[in-house]
Amino acid sequence: MCAQKAIRATWKGQLALGKQALPVKLYSAVQDSRVHFHLLHAKDLARLEQHFVDPKTGQTVEREAIKSGFELGEGRFVLLTKQELQSVNCKPSREIALDGFISDRALAPAWFERPYLLGPDGEPGEYYALARALADAQRQAIVHWVMRGRSYTGALRSDAGHLLLIALRDREEVVQAPKLEPRQARAATEQELQLARQLVAALASDFQPEAFRSDYQAKLRHFVEQKAQGKRVRLVKPAKRKARTGTLEQALRASVSQTRGREKKSA
Repeated sequence: MCAQKAIRATWKGQLALGKQALPVKLYSAVQDSRVHFHLLHAKDLARLEQHFVDPKTGQTVEREAIKSGFELGEGRFVLLTKQELQSVNCKPSREIALDGFISDRALAPAWFERPYLLGPDGEPGEYYALARALADAQRQAIVHWVMRGRSYTGALRSDAGHLLLIALRDREEVVQAPKLEPRQARAATEQELQLARQLVAALASDFQPEAFRSDYQAKLRHFVEQKAQGKRVRLVKPAKRKARTGTLEQALRASVSQTRGREKKSA
């Protein structure tokens, strides 16, 4: 039920590098693996259809009679037709324009919207040279491109010897972090800093992507598989967690102590 689909290129273009153009293919770096359900009629299991209903008359409205509207105020709308919406699409282009290079740490995670794998489309020498150069310089490129009528700004980064293109959010979407300092702020004590450093050092490990999975999705798939086989699944009510109390120092000491205990057992 959870087999991954074959990855296919979703778009082809060329990365503009001065007077040169590097042909590339764009692949989606993520795919939806969530469990999806169909809405069925409980009586005869027929698939339900979605209809739009006028709340004033209760009658179904056909799609041909539906228009898109932007609300200016209460009860005031600007109506746009499908043709008018298509007229604002960007001019088609196959070029990924390079704007400049910035530090690979310059962008906060809130800017990242969707990742794409960028692969070579032809001779790969220049492709791998660019990936290596970005990694060595610890830089990322800010690029612009048009895909399916929409313009994008992205960050072109080096990732494990390949190029990763991350579409960035518009500046209006990124919320500035609020000030998190309490009213009566104080500096961390040397003892607190030492404990925090011990905790970070004790829990240091390599990144293991296989450990990142949704427990909810795994349990949901198991539940569906069991019911599909005609088995009766016992419903378990999740236990309530007790609220944690104590100071940061106590919590850090407990975490360090637990980590050292696990290390002794493994040894």
